[in-house]
Amino acid sequence: MKFRFDPNLDFQTRAIESVVQLFDGATRLETGFELIAEDGVISNDLTLTEGDLLENLRAVQADEELQGGAAIPAGKSLDSLDFSIEMETGTGKTYVYLRTAFELHKKHGFRKFIIVVPSVAIRKGVIKTFEMTKDHFGQLYDHLPYRFYEYDSANLSRVRQFTSSNDVEFMIMTLASFDKEINVFNRSQDRMMGRSPLELVQNTRPILILDEPQNMEGAKGKKALESLNPLFKLRYSATHRKLYNLVYRFTPVDAYRQGFVKKIEVASVVQDHDANRAYVECKSVKAKKTVVSAKLKVYVRGKSGPEPKYRTVQAGDDLEEVTGLSVYEGWVVESVDAGYGEVSFRNGRVISEGTEIGPDHEAIARVQIATTIEKHMRKAHRLRRRGIKVLSLFFIDEVASYVGDDGYIRRCFIEEYDKLRQSDRAWSKHYADVAAGDVQGSYFSEYKAEWAMEGDEDAYELIMKNKEQLLSFDEPTEFIFSHSALREGWDNPNVFQICTLNRTISTMRKRQEIGRGMRLAVDQSGERIFDDQVNLLTVVANQSYAEYVAQLQREYIDDVGHDQEPPTPKDARKRKTVRLKKGFELDADFKELWADIARRTRYRVNFDEKRLNAEAAAFVGEIEIQPIKIRTTRVAIDTIEDGGHLVERRLGDTAQSVSRERPPVPNLAKEIAEKTMLTRRTVRRVLTEAGNLDHATRNPAEYIDRASAAINRAKRRLLVEGVRYVELEGIYEMSLFQDIESYEDNLVPIEKSIYDHVVYVSGVERDFAEALEAMDEVQLFIKLPAWFTVTTPVGEYNPDWAVLFQVQDAFGEVQDRLALVRETKGTIEFDQLRESEQLKI
Repeated sequence: MKFRFDPNLDFQTRAIESVVQLFDGATRLETGFELIAEDGVISNDLTLTEGDLLENLRAVQADEELQGGAAIPAGKSLDSLDFSIEMETGTGKTYVYLRTAFELHKKHGFRKFIIVVPSVAIRKGVIKTFEMTKDHFGQLYDHLPYRFYEYDSANLSRVRQFTSSNDVEFMIMTLASFDKEINVFNRSQDRMMGRSPLELVQNTRPILILDEPQNMEGAKGKKALESLNPLFKLRYSATHRKLYNLVYRFTPVDAYRQGFVKKIEVASVVQDHDANRAYVECKSVKAKKTVVSAKLKVYVRGKSGPEPKYRTVQAGDDLEEVTGLSVYEGWVVESVDAGYGEVSFRNGRVISEGTEIGPDHEAIARVQIATTIEKHMRKAHRLRRRGIKVLSLFFIDEVASYVGDDGYIRRCFIEEYDKLRQSDRAWSKHYADVAAGDVQGSYFSEYKAEWAMEGDEDAYELIMKNKEQLLSFDEPTEFIFSHSALREGWDNPNVFQICTLNRTISTMRKRQEIGRGMRLAVDQSGERIFDDQVNLLTVVANQSYAEYVAQLQREYIDDVGHDQEPPTPKDARKRKTVRLKKGFELDADFKELWADIARRTRYRVNFDEKRLNAEAAAFVGEIEIQPIKIRTTRVAIDTIEDGGHLVERRLGDTAQSVSRERPPVPNLAKEIAEKTMLTRRTVRRVLTEAGNLDHATRNPAEYIDRASAAINRAKRRLLVEGVRYVELEGIYEMSLFQDIESYEDNLVPIEKSIYDHVVYVSGVERDFAEALEAMDEVQLFIKLPAWFTVTTPVGEYNPDWAVLFQVQDAFGEVQDRLALVRETKGTIEFDQLRESEQLKI
């Protein structure tokens, strides 16, 4: 199989366009003498001032359509040439920044890009994305020649190629490969005429793309990045530690609500309090000026029995007295050591920060493993017929518990897997003849050094590199066990279960855990699946549901802020099956409604060429391009502080147009025709009617881009108006309707449908369903499933509702019966919808 990439996802194209528009007004760089620096180095260049960039930045931030409906806070100043793009894990961040680089070359002529990553795992992931998108980008950019490679200190010829090539070049580097003076990258080389690779790269003025830049915020990391002499830096992450000149934001809340990541449910596996055993969890050990103390979670006598509470203790405290429970007899604090993070008790027990004493870890892990295997088998049984392979990921914190001679996790998995595959259930029959050893895979490299990452070559090749093979039904591996190696830098779209088998209190951020499985699933053809009934990630955690969700929501608030309510994962224990009513296909009302809407169709487009010319010319005529100016800025240095810091005061800015030789104007009709798919004759007519061709001489590249966008805007509107649908022979079969899995708090019981409940995703949908249920005129209604789509000139469209409606007169007599399709949106103002939604509707 091969992954397929959709070039038209709104949120991705907006992220790309937000960055490209930052540089509006810049002259496109063509290879020439002005780009050739010392030693034959081909460099980037930027013809905009910081004032121009700030003006563009504010325009991008204020553009609500570009930002997906809500402007982001405007920057007060341009503190640096760093620009932040926030995109939730699993929404194609790597794809977006690679395509952004191609668009920057296409529009502005930039050629040299360095992708800096914090770890080897992320570097491998970037290389894999390059490999998977090669054909896709080739088609999008007319097979533009470009190269990508990992920086390798043993192969410095690639650095020379990066600096002197006229093609688009991508070099992928870990921060650790150039953040120390002893790195080969920073040392003079005889084969480079006594110069260092760093010096050559500096002359290219590279554009830095920082992947997970929150891991590069230290003073040493910042200094290393600046040493590359970048033209500017693009910072991509879901969890920025600091936002520099925010350009675009697609938050976890946006991704979750709009269905571009999997929904999350939590299956919690916890042990009830055992009144016969003492339970102690060490949250923290802290030393202050006068006292050393530890924060412990213990069970305390309450009105209705023992309750878990946090208590702060010091040396000499008796837990029996602190808790009021006799099971803590002998648990007297002997010492609290902040250096080692330990608490010692007189009964000989010692507990460290992040650990707990009391639960039967092996028993809990066994239940977690059995729960994960059963959910896996059930889901695989349901999705196999749709060509979707299911994967489960187990995180463990002690490798020996899996690979050791008596690794209890491996042992528990084999025993529970064999027990379930031999059960007489429809969902287990596929595994009846498949041994546990055939479906397991493991990867435990810590990659503290690059060579260590390939220690287990087979596992590395399959899990880290060959995502396509891992997703194929021909590959038996379905259950993956790993330690820290699969945190950042690895994910897989078909991970449907994540099981956290921790003996210690998990220090991994919950968002980091779930990020390994948040991408939307793909089928055997590599197509992304947009179906809520498929895209559900189950986290099997050894924490209570309340604790897990509380921690996850704290992280969302920390990362996103308080202005958006964080998404709440569902409780797996409250799942419910929404069932089809028996004999629904024989119901007369349903047969009548389905006969009207079930036809498959294709569309033809007819539109008035004269009207296209007129509307396109009107849009193009609105374009105004300012002449290129020379700008002067006056700054006074008021004083110089200790350490050499300059205290500056801005005195004023001036700008004046200058007479200069006009840039060569390319064949406007040819280039705009290629961007709009119209004939050159039509384009010439539009430009002539627009009446502003003189603006093209001021900045030809900007005129071409803006005129093309204006014509395409007019064309989209006319395409939609000119659509005529033609019925095909095929229909959507009734057999496609299946029982639906959902949650109790997302269901409305109904009678007037083929299901016993309606699954709603918003209050608007819930209210609409209840209103339809109460209307006498409504005979039947259906929430249309994700597989029911209509092809339009602006993308696939999945309508919300189908309704069989009786028109009645004043006496209640039926005058007509209508089959209706209806939408539910958060507003009744059509103009408040995004343009893509308007056009589809």
